[in-house]
Amino acid sequence: MSLKEEIEHRRTFAIISHPDAGKTTLTEKFLLYGGAIQTAGAVKSNKIRRGATSDFMEIERQRGISVSTSVMTFHYAGKLINLLDTPGHRDFAEDTYRTLTAVDSVVLVIDCVKGVEAQTERLMEVCRMRNTPVIVFINKLDLEGRDPFDLLDELEEKLSIKVRPMSWPIGIGATFQGVYDLYRKGLRLFDPGKTKVEAMSERIEDLHDERLVARIGDAPADQLRQDIDLIEGVYDPLDITAYRHGRIAPVFFGSAFNNFGVKEVLDAFVGIAPPPGPRPTDQGEVLPDDPKFSGFVFKIHANLDPNHRDRIAFLRICSGRFQRNTYYRHVRLDKQLRFATPTNFLAAQKSIVEEAWPGDVIGLFDTGNFKIGDTLTEGATFQFRGIPAFSPELFRELVNLDPMKTKQLDKGIRQLTDEGVAQLFTQQPGNKKIVGCVGELQFEVIAYRLEHEYGARCSFQQIAAHKACWMTSTDQAALDQFIRIKAQQIVQDKDGNPVFMAPSSYMLDLERRNNPEITFHTTSEFKTEMV
Repeated sequence: MSLKEEIEHRRTFAIISHPDAGKTTLTEKFLLYGGAIQTAGAVKSNKIRRGATSDFMEIERQRGISVSTSVMTFHYAGKLINLLDTPGHRDFAEDTYRTLTAVDSVVLVIDCVKGVEAQTERLMEVCRMRNTPVIVFINKLDLEGRDPFDLLDELEEKLSIKVRPMSWPIGIGATFQGVYDLYRKGLRLFDPGKTKVEAMSERIEDLHDERLVARIGDAPADQLRQDIDLIEGVYDPLDITAYRHGRIAPVFFGSAFNNFGVKEVLDAFVGIAPPPGPRPTDQGEVLPDDPKFSGFVFKIHANLDPNHRDRIAFLRICSGRFQRNTYYRHVRLDKQLRFATPTNFLAAQKSIVEEAWPGDVIGLFDTGNFKIGDTLTEGATFQFRGIPAFSPELFRELVNLDPMKTKQLDKGIRQLTDEGVAQLFTQQPGNKKIVGCVGELQFEVIAYRLEHEYGARCSFQQIAAHKACWMTSTDQAALDQFIRIKAQQIVQDKDGNPVFMAPSSYMLDLERRNNPEITFHTTSEFKTEMV
């Protein structure tokens, strides 16, 4: 196929949600429909009987939660789909935020019992920043949840986006029989005992068709007709252009665990989701049909295979064609790199790829050359934008519990923080290591992985810090003087940049007022940040 055909052939999206909304379960049902897997991992009573396909870290399998982004590739309805399953837990939100820079659209999963939650609102804020197209899947309709119309109102109010129902539940909880597909005008009834196959699917364009009553009964048919009349009167028809610009969200109802309504989401996604689009750089936008290859690293994962101590950089291809065993320019290091074993993924399963195209996410074996946000090109010198590190919310001093394993601890914390789930700062004198995270669970995961993947035991000691701020100034003398005066609150990030560890929000505001010639940044992307 030509470059243009390869681009149109692809869809790259992420599944996002609040924890426990059913995101990983929905991911696996998509993979089932795509033929990528034959059985889904089951999570019951917090005990994982068979590990979920997209959760490949041991701690994820133990806890039954996703704490890192997984990448999966499969075919469906003539399209090649790159699916990124993101962490739901708020403590790993930064990994999700970066993942959203690498996709062209998202599917947002909502729990029909709990509705819109705080993490859902934060995720949507990130989507709105980039006008990312959103499809909403309201999950767990087989449970006694909230009224569907109330959920739609809450979506519009809390997420600040117009919605358009594309399927509608027939009953809820104990009375739930299936969904009516407004997009394709079909009745779909499901057998909750099946893990893959629908009990029945029938095209019914006229809701007064006698087959409707025969299938679901008089009262449910009357209620469905009333609901659909209300939907058509209140909600605007789906405008695909508005959807692709992030202004309206199609909404589907179902139960991922029991496979209710999942196929409708996947069919609609393939039909309306945008192909790979342009990406911003420091020299303007790069279009996917630019014949010259380019891409950026949005995630790094150490020890994907603990037996081989490998380190994989996840690269989103933005333009041109990537080819195996071809030299490409690492812009930050200004050096040529060649990759003999680029891979694509089905979670932990990898296979070597000879070539890849815009929209694809591939893994590159890394010996330490890559950092998150790095750009690869066919020779150009631009850098992709919009992939910053955010200032952490919690800070802990890393304490070595086994001095005999100091080298292993140093190597491990460097590699794990390279993945972006936490940030590493160093304070002198004494080479004190400070780890910054978004949430407490990250510290637990880091300690677990250091012990089980590197053989190094550690603990974390709380320190007094409110915010880590990178500093820049046009007056170097003023910056040097500030660093000298505030030496006890100055640390360095992994790149050697000076960082001010503000002990409180009051002190940060005070230093900003007292030092107007210094700019205090709350993200590492200095050149593009508006302060």
